[in-house]
Amino acid sequence: MRRILLIMIGASLLLQAGFSRDSSGVVADSATGLAWQDDYSDNAGEIKSATWQDALVYCEELSLGGKNDWRLPNYNELFSIVDTSRYNPAISSVFTNVTSHYYWSSTTNASDTSYAWVVHFNGGGDFWGSKSYENYVRCVRGQ
Repeated sequence: MRRILLIMIGASLLLQAGFSRDSSGVVADSATGLAWQDDYSDNAGEIKSATWQDALVYCEELSLGGKNDWRLPNYNELFSIVDTSRYNPAISSVFTNVTSHYYWSSTTNASDTSYAWVVHFNGGGDFWGSKSYENYVRCVRGQ
């Protein structure tokens, strides 16, 4: 039993090894070279919820960590921060501002352009949602 616990702890640390958080609320992912928003002080400390179009604008206008080249992540980028070994939320514990709900990607559904792909950070599933719905927003930029 102890061996299993140690293996699980080691695996968890390996999954988090690529993430680091700075004092401005930006989480860097060394595996992908992406930097992730994890500070929402611009929104009274609340994780931003918006329609897809408003999410695009929010990220484009975000200034965080001295940078202003933020954008809404595409599906592959957003799904890259899912940690399926965790549940509710299914994301590394390095991220401190998390709601276990749907987050927008910038990727439009190819079969119906009024929908875009979302990632659900409760269990790490992916779905598509109407662009008129409000979902949560986590912006990204290259490091």
